[in-house]
Amino acid sequence: MKKNPTLLLVVAAALVRDDGHILLQKRPEGREMAGLWEFPGGKLEAGEQPEAALARELAEELAIVAEPADLVPACFASASIGERDLLLLLYVCRAWAGLPEPLEGQELGWFGLDQMHSLPMPPADLPLIALLEKILQD
Repeated sequence: MKKNPTLLLVVAAALVRDDGHILLQKRPEGREMAGLWEFPGGKLEAGEQPEAALARELAEELAIVAEPADLVPACFASASIGERDLLLLLYVCRAWAGLPEPLEGQELGWFGLDQMHSLPMPPADLPLIALLEKILQD
């Protein structure tokens, strides 16, 4: 049994293009879980609303502007990472301004849901693929 785990709340976006492909970013070398593909996003700052945090993270990481109203809650997943319990809230976003650019040295790629099953991804991101398939195909 873990002693006093720390809950880490993280928000992420499934940026969906008109052709159904979704943007993923590859974690750069030197960072925890380097080389794994993930949905873009990040941690909430103290007192920050999840949608506002995600809009901020997308601007900081990808130089795009996503309005909080365009971030639609989709699903969530959790995973234990060392002494922390991570809760990942995933939003679907189909409208943003600008072209995604890798501002933090990460590699970017557009993938179909079928392609994502074969990508190395962090433990909290993996279960989101099947959930996204159900959400986006309805």
